[in-house]
Amino acid sequence: MLIGELAAQAGTTTRALRYYEEQGLLESGRTAAGYRVYGPAAVRRVRNIRELLSCGFTVDDVRALLGHLDAELPEVFCPAPPCAAGVALAARRV
Repeated sequence: MLIGELAAQAGTTTRALRYYEEQGLLESGRTAAGYRVYGPAAVRRVRNIRELLSCGFTVDDVRALLGHLDAELPEVFCPAPPCAAGVALAARRV
């Protein structure tokens, strides 16, 4: 999907998506014409990024959780066993 479609499905702006990509939180491919193109999993990733940022996590914190951003967000914080990266970040926040 193109950047505008992803923005609409994830409830954000194209500007935010470009920022997430610049920060290394999101990857895109390119069409022959140079347009950004994303796979269907990008919707969940962007929603998770937005949720974490709205909870007070920094971009650096979110970057530390990159390996977990494609999972359901509750699974990031409450998997069995708990995600070591998520536990460490939560401990630093307290």
